[in-house]
Amino acid sequence: MPDPAPPATDKPQFAPAGVGRRIREARRARGWTQDDLAHAIGVSRSAVAQWETDRAGQVRANLGRVADLLGLSLEHLLYGPGSREPATAVGGDELALLRLYRACQPEDRAMLLRTARRLAR
Repeated sequence: MPDPAPPATDKPQFAPAGVGRRIREARRARGWTQDDLAHAIGVSRSAVAQWETDRAGQVRANLGRVADLLGLSLEHLLYGPGSREPATAVGGDELALLRLYRACQPEDRAMLLRTARRLAR
């Protein structure tokens, strides 16, 4: 019998709260409708409406494109202005490491973080 799914509160959040609001504000600042943004990205207007109300998980697949089209950094879109996140470009190696990290089990993630911290000293 498979293990039951963890409670919703244990699910990791990809995008911090407020991403939808920042998408909506940036879209409106450009004078775009939800249809305009949806067409530019290649999704439905309904998808954009759901992103803007933080109700859809599919935004993560499009975050980079949304940020580019709206003239924002990904860090600003995710964390807002004055965020503590560095506004640096992420290269191919960094993205590969992030993908591998996300594919790991939680206990392996903890080990990887300890190892990375040790190596960074």
